Order: sequence, then structure tokens, then C-alpha cells
Amino acid sequence: MTQVLHEEARETKHLQRPVVLDGHSLSIEDVAAIARERRPVDLHPDAIDRINQCRELLEGKIRAREIMYGVNTGIGELSEVVLTSEQVEKYQKFLLYSHAAGCGEPASEENVRAAMLSRLNTHCWGHSGIRLEIVRTQIEMLNRGVTPVVCQKGSVGACGDLSPMAQMAITLMGEGEVFYKGKRLPAKEGMAEAGIPTIVFRERDGLAAINGSNFISGMGCLELYDAERWLRTQEVALAMTLEALNANMQAYDERIHCVRGYPGAQECAENVRWLTEGSELLKLPGKKVQDAYSLRSSPQVIGAAREAFKWIRYMLEIELNHAADNPTFFPGEKLVLTGANFQGTPMAFALELLGMSVTTVAALSERRLNRLMNPHLSVGLPPFLTKGAGMFSGLMLTQYTAGALVCENRVLCHPAATGSIPAAADQEDFVSMGMTTAIKTRQIIENAWHIVAIELMAAAQAFDFRHPVKPAPATRAAYEVIRTYVKKLDEDRPLHDDINRLAGVARDGTILREVQRVVGELN
Repeated sequence: MTQVLHEEARETKHLQRPVVLDGHSLSIEDVAAIARERRPVDLHPDAIDRINQCRELLEGKIRAREIMYGVNTGIGELSEVVLTSEQVEKYQKFLLYSHAAGCGEPASEENVRAAMLSRLNTHCWGHSGIRLEIVRTQIEMLNRGVTPVVCQKGSVGACGDLSPMAQMAITLMGEGEVFYKGKRLPAKEGMAEAGIPTIVFRERDGLAAINGSNFISGMGCLELYDAERWLRTQEVALAMTLEALNANMQAYDERIHCVRGYPGAQECAENVRWLTEGSELLKLPGKKVQDAYSLRSSPQVIGAAREAFKWIRYMLEIELNHAADNPTFFPGEKLVLTGANFQGTPMAFALELLGMSVTTVAALSERRLNRLMNPHLSVGLPPFLTKGAGMFSGLMLTQYTAGALVCENRVLCHPAATGSIPAAADQEDFVSMGMTTAIKTRQIIENAWHIVAIELMAAAQAFDFRHPVKPAPATRAAYEVIRTYVKKLDEDRPLHDDINRLAGVARDGTILREVQRVVGELN
């Protein structure tokens, strides 16, 4: 017992060890831990040196009265307007005021924290010209749990996520609002309660704080993190349904998938073989020579999503771990270059693919659900998984709900990334609309958790009707979790609470964790 306590203490200490930001090594998992679990962050000494060296270059050019975009000029269509020395001192504040022009409900705290983190890691490259004081203030906000209140709508994803980033930045001056210790309060009060001094933005600071698509990248990281867990949970649901329907498991034979060559399909098939190992349900007589595509093609479809997810991770982690700003400062060459590294299209494409992949796999889940319900397809299961069909409708309406969610997701898959609307008097005549993509992809994933929850609920009900024939140990573990939160449906009752509750249990990873205790870490 003492050893267990010591191990738990070491684990807790490890979880509290700061993630050190160096600009190069931040992972999707780091973003989730910092944004959601409030893991602390710190700056690498090399990053501090790079930030200071870049600022020295900027201040030298300011003293030399060189013209630099967004430092002593206006921005966008106003970039040809050169500011006086007196205007330069006040310009960054007014820049943030004018750009804090979003609307709608506040973004979640985790999304704002992820955006802050993404921007901070960009600064660690030392190409932004921002003062170290600004970076340290935002790190303190992350570590002490002071989160800006930010309207989630208003970004076109170029020049970065300007509206939400500006609303985030003004809180450093003690303006706007923040969430702190469960309260929404004026930023000046929240910063004071947390013991964080407010700052005054100087030359370049304001634009450097906002000029990147960091809300898209931060939200995208959390969405991919969730989607990867959702996809493995989908494989658990798939395995349960295969057992419940006595599927022909030749379709999951390693040799079939090796000869075609896609690693994602091989990974999915291997997971399903692990999950169904030891199943008595799959030893029952009466198998078909070939099952329907929704059962037989799942490795190919889920595998395609797995391949897509790898590319999405690649794109997001590039964005996380490189410099994205305009202008871009190169201290070693004493050079300032203007370009378009704020452009959100790379992430917009990645998140469009994420939404499309999740929608497609969820549609397959709904088709498997239909086979569990339909007595003509369910290999001896009762209609709609109820023993009193006619008097009772069983789980009939849960398939309606899954169908509605699949339909909604298909609508949400319409690309925003092709929908540029020019801005800034056509100076910014092509924008990514990546924030719209991020928002709709988040909704797609939320819907998908409910779809997989419904399939899990139906598969568990099917297991009850197959009793006493035993499922595999791994899927039995999933069944036990489901039955902890959702009772067997012996007679009709309202099911909305069951669906919402089980979706939450799946989303927080409880089902997957219990399955992996039995079978080990899934691919």
C-alpha cells in the first residue's frame, strides 16, 4: 500500500512538472494537458535569449527611424500610412481596441488557453519582435488560471485570428473580462486577484500578440486529440457490434490488409482482433459467407480516417512549433521581411479533412446500429432490441437520433475553407475562413460522441439478448462500464438522459480506459 501511495505521489509530481516552451517540441498532448488539466508552463532559456535578441533588433531599427509595417505604419489597406513618433506610442493600444470586434458567446476556457499557448510557442522562435514582458505575463495567466473572455466568432483566419486574439490581448492591459476561479469578472480585477501586474503595450507588442491563426491551431489540437480517442472508441463499438451480429471475421484477417498495404486499415483490423479475442459470441454457427459493407469494410473506412489523422497531426504540429507572424524579424541578418505567415489555410484544410473523416466513420456507425435494430438483419435479435416489440418500441428512436446527427454532420462538412470573402478594402483579398472550419469541426465531433454512444448502448442491449453466450473479455469490460451508467432496457423509458450520460462517459475516456486495462494500449 505504501509503495502504491509513493507511486501515485510521484505521478502527481510528474503531472505538475512544467511543460518548457522552446518553440520546437510542443505536442498535441501537451496542448490538451495545459489547456484542460492546467499543467504549468515555463520558458526555455534559449527561447528567452531569442526573444530578447529579436527585440533588440526591433528597437535598433526604431531608433534608426526605419519604416516597418505595423510598428510605425498602419495595417492592412492603411499600411502606407506612416505614423508620427507620438502616434507610435499609442498605436498598439488602439490597434487592439479596433480589432477586438468579434461577437457571440464566449469561447470555452480550454480553447482560449490552447490559443494562448500556441501563440506563446510561436514567440519562442524569436522572430516576432515582442517584449519578453508580454510573453511572461501570458505565461503567468496560464499558470494562475486567468483566462480572457473571448467571443468565439469574428475571425476569417487571415491576418490570423485577429478579433479573438485582440480580445485576448487587451486583458493584459487590464481591459475586457476574464474567467478566474469560476467567476467572470473585469480583467483588471481578475489580474489583481491573481497577483499579475497589467502591462502597457509598446511598439510592435500588440500586433505581435495577435498576428497568427492561433485560435484555429489551438482549437484544432484539442479537436484532433478528441477525435483520436473517439476513433478508438468507435473501434470498441465496432467490435461489440461484430460480436452481437456474429460477423464473419475473415474480413479482419491480417493477411487481407497487409496485401493492400494501408497501415491505418492494418491498425484498425489488429485492434478489432485484440478486442474480440476470446469471444464465444463469434463462435456461434450461422455466419454469412460475406457480411454487409458496414461490417466488412470498417477497417478500410476507419483506416482511411487513421491515415487522415496522421496528416492532420503533422500539419497542426508544424503550426505549433514554428514561427507565424508578419512582419518576420531575423536578428542574425538584421533583416525584417513582410509576408503572409499568418494565413490559416494549412490548418483549415486539415480541419476540413478531420470533420469529413469523423462524419464518414460516424455514418458507418449508424449503419451498424441499423443492423442491430432491424430484425431482418440482426441474426435473431428481437426488433429494436426489445422483448416486447409492439407494446414497446425499444431503442427504435435512438436510431432516428443517430440519423439526425449524421445528417447534421454532413451539412457541417460543407467546406468553409473554400469560402473566402475579401477584407480590408481588398488588401486582404483572400482569407482562409479557418475559424469557421474549427467551430463546425468541433460540433461534428460533439455529435459523433453521441452517435458512438448510441451504438455502444445498442450493442450492450444486444449482448444482454445473447446471454449466456459470453463476449470477449475486452468488450465485456466495455459492457460493464455501459451498464454502470445505463440500465438494461426491459421496458420503454425516456432515453435522452441515457444517451447524454453515455456520450459523456465515452468522451471522458472511461470506456476506453477500462477496455485497455484488459487488452493493452490500442493502436
